[in-house]
Amino acid sequence: MAMAGHPYSPSDLELPGFVPPQLSPLELVVPLIGTSLLVITVIWLVSGQVLNTGRSGRLSKADRLLMCWWAITGLTHLIIEAPLLFTPNYLTKENPSFFDEIWKEYSKADSRYATRDTTTGAIEVIAVFLQGPASLLAVYAIASRKSYSYILQFSVSMGHIYAMLVYYITAYLDGMNFCVSPFYFWTYFVGANSPWVVIPTLIAIRSWKLISQAFQSCKVNQD
Repeated sequence: MAMAGHPYSPSDLELPGFVPPQLSPLELVVPLIGTSLLVITVIWLVSGQVLNTGRSGRLSKADRLLMCWWAITGLTHLIIEAPLLFTPNYLTKENPSFFDEIWKEYSKADSRYATRDTTTGAIEVIAVFLQGPASLLAVYAIASRKSYSYILQFSVSMGHIYAMLVYYITAYLDGMNFCVSPFYFWTYFVGANSPWVVIPTLIAIRSWKLISQAFQSCKVNQD
């Protein structure tokens, strides 16, 4: 059981000035899911109506789904994760923002965020300044059918896979004692992060195949 003063694990963490969460998990999750669904709907409709009226051909359903994924990924990095970097006192703010509350809640699954662990900090710096902008660039690249679309998607996907490996491996090496309960472990630590392992892996495989096919076609034409 966590010591009085904060709800995180291990119980001997020292978090002076901690201000308890003011929003319930439901009050955090529902707006996040609702906003994500809205973004997906808008991207899907725009990619199906506006972008498919040009002369360069219709976007496939796979490309439209990828646009939705990269938009959600980029906005997650830039809107949700960025405040963590620029608000180091989020645990002690008397009037916390919505995003402060998100990280207070997520820290129940991984208290390394509450203690400003250098590993998670480095991962978030890369996510905010590199992966976030690159993900939004991928949306543009797919929509405008840029030649670098697949190599960009492959590179950013591999970056996500590498970051998640570092995230999980360091947690394991440090003892896996950062989570308050199995519920938070499976729901947040595993469940909320697993899409950034599974989907980038699938995208990397797809991009690799398409790049290889393009290279092979170019080679055949040259011969």
